[in-house]
This record gives sequence, C-alpha cells and structure tokens, in this order.
Amino acid sequence: MNITLKLYASLGAFLPPGSARNTIELDVAEGASIGEVLALQNVPRGNCHLILVNGIFTPPVSADGKALSEGDTLAVWPPVAGG
Repeated sequence: MNITLKLYASLGAFLPPGSARNTIELDVAEGASIGEVLALQNVPRGNCHLILVNGIFTPPVSADGKALSEGDTLAVWPPVAGG
C-alpha cells in the first residue's frame, strides 16, 4: 500500500537524499504499523515526540499498535524546545 511519510526538523535526516519538502511516498506492507514504517527509515523511536496520522495525534507509545491504511499521511516531529 502507498503512504506519505513526513519527517520534520532533525528527523528529516532520515529521509533519502533528494526528498522534497521533508516528504516521501512509500510502498509498505498492507496494515504496516507506524513503528514498522519508522523502523524502515531507521528513525530512532526515542526521537519521535509528536506523531500524526492524517492530522490526528497518535501517542508515541501506541506506534506499534496503530496500523496504517492506503493513502495515509504519517507526520513525525522530534521533541523541540523554545521559549
């Protein structure tokens, strides 16, 4: 199935060279979990703080249990600080 993966800030380093706008299209196994997709891109799970699937928050601790569907957009941000 095809999904869109968006990795922001420092996580963008885990996208392949030539990725445009922090985004790639991926072909993954039917029912792949968020955790499986992140593992495919070698994204360290401890660096995944904010996870959205189609704009809806998914707690990072639930990543292995959340199956993705055809056409989903998975967006991930690392922890950020500011002030």
